[in-house]
Amino acid sequence: MTVTRSAQHNPSHCGKTAGKRLRAAVFLALNALALSTSATTTDKEAGLTAPLPPLLPWKGQSESLIVTQGEWVTPAEAANFSTTPDYETTRGFAKKLAAASKDIQVQDIGNAASGRAIQLITLSADGSDPRSNGKPTLLAQAGIHSGEIDGKDASFMLLRDYVTGNAELHALIQKVNLLVIPILNVDGHERAGLYSRMNQRGPSNAGWRTNGNNFNLNRDYAKLDTPELRAVMDVINDYQPELYLDIHVTDGEDYQYDITYGYNGEFASDSPATARWLAQQFQGDVDAALSTAGHIPGPLVFGINSGEFADGVSHWTASPRFSNGLGDLRHTPTVLIENHSLKPFRQRVLGTYVFIKAALNTLAEKGETLTAAIGSDQKRRPQTQVLAWRASETPDLNVYAEKPFKGMAYEKKMNPISGREEVVWLGKAKDYLNLPVYRDDVKAIEVRIPKAFYIPRHEDLVISRLKSHGIEISESGNNTAPLTQFTVQAHEFSKAPLEGHFRVEGQFTEKPIEAQLGNYVKVSTDQPLGQLATTLLDPRGPDSFFQWGFFNQIFQRTEYAEPYALVPLAEKVLAFDSKLKEEFEKRLQDKAFADDPAARMNFFYLRSPYYDQQYLKYPVLLEY
Repeated sequence: MTVTRSAQHNPSHCGKTAGKRLRAAVFLALNALALSTSATTTDKEAGLTAPLPPLLPWKGQSESLIVTQGEWVTPAEAANFSTTPDYETTRGFAKKLAAASKDIQVQDIGNAASGRAIQLITLSADGSDPRSNGKPTLLAQAGIHSGEIDGKDASFMLLRDYVTGNAELHALIQKVNLLVIPILNVDGHERAGLYSRMNQRGPSNAGWRTNGNNFNLNRDYAKLDTPELRAVMDVINDYQPELYLDIHVTDGEDYQYDITYGYNGEFASDSPATARWLAQQFQGDVDAALSTAGHIPGPLVFGINSGEFADGVSHWTASPRFSNGLGDLRHTPTVLIENHSLKPFRQRVLGTYVFIKAALNTLAEKGETLTAAIGSDQKRRPQTQVLAWRASETPDLNVYAEKPFKGMAYEKKMNPISGREEVVWLGKAKDYLNLPVYRDDVKAIEVRIPKAFYIPRHEDLVISRLKSHGIEISESGNNTAPLTQFTVQAHEFSKAPLEGHFRVEGQFTEKPIEAQLGNYVKVSTDQPLGQLATTLLDPRGPDSFFQWGFFNQIFQRTEYAEPYALVPLAEKVLAFDSKLKEEFEKRLQDKAFADDPAARMNFFYLRSPYYDQQYLKYPVLLEY
């Protein structure tokens, strides 16, 4: 997600020598501490939690949202925001909310691999069905990275306020629906502990980033390997939310902003009308609400150099493996919220509450214009599509030309542990005027969108994933059609797995073919999710099923030629095929070829009718 431009460090000889001595002393001291505490105290008592940079003081109007007495104190409030409730307590509190109001329903939408159920809470006026009551719907999702659980506790506070009669919320729910997934990564949520999140201020029982199978759910939006993400896609396809909030806590540099968020910009969007609505209608409302409540809203950016923040930030364009990237492709307006990890849990939860309420308010007031924008994007049928973006080489210096980036001061000190200069954040506000911004706005891969894709029926995994996305699939008929087939000319597998896959990149040639289509299904791109289908089925895209390894079987050869059959066949062919004979004799002039019996045999096998004609052929056919 980040662009890294590492600084070069050249510590002096004196610094190196002193560093070696101090590193040895520190190592011995830490070793002694570990030995002495392991037998007598817990790690917590030994103080082995990571020290974090100093904080700016904070006090906001949103603190008035906290309830400390009565039966409706949420579990996080009861713990003074030191902890978050576990899975069973969370489910129990959701059921308590539903029991207190007919407007709130609780259901399970699927199960993680462990069998733990994933809850969905729906809030609508009089308990009407959000799928059919004609009101715009907001989906707020928490805990896809379950150590980043702010959205769960913020949602519980907001739902509590609804149950206890908050007039503003009741007025809003007359106009909109609210869906909440309090914990998506339920298995990671229960892998909780003090040492889950080194660079985050609370809660002390934060869950784990990945699920029980060690998959990062926020890399699964395109391929849909996990039951958790397939459950989310079922909700999106079923309820068709007008707005989707994916609530995280960020990593990285220190800055003043406590609530940052973003979406794919219009300059690189497959839903330009929606992106324009988010920029012109939504962002101003949310920023104003957060600022009024005492928070500092900011842009979703990532430092390009962890060793020198002043070098600039990256304005990221998300690919469809991420929520906001997929949302842009499927015309589901999606906002990725990244609360700042160095701000206290309490402050982050309160800011998230304000954000969700502000989003509800904007949806209530401007939902018709958003629905129109979504409809406009769904009708688009572009002729080309960008499958990958890369960062510009030249930064934009105008973004923070008038209003500076609200950063934090830092200094660099030689560190005896790492043996290099390290950034030390000082806990003091510092504004950065003209901070360079590198946008992902350069087209890295652009392709022509075909009229349709044809997929062999035996590719059942690919077909099932397309159906999970909600992509329309039809019968192809028994006719013959002129199509295009890709053949892999060169390919390279990744050296390590990513999300359980050995990814593969390829270079392709294209060839027109005639094919009988009786054993194929058809995916037309003349549908609202046609661009999503192109992203998944054009093998040149980095989030295609091909590059995720769904078609790795094409790299196998399963039939072979034995010399006792191939040699007499070659002699037979040479006797009547003068062109082949001439080609073979020309190849023999290459000494390496002439001295390689296997290469000589393969020359004839590749040209024989026995050769596997499906080897290295991409099985999905394209109709232009």
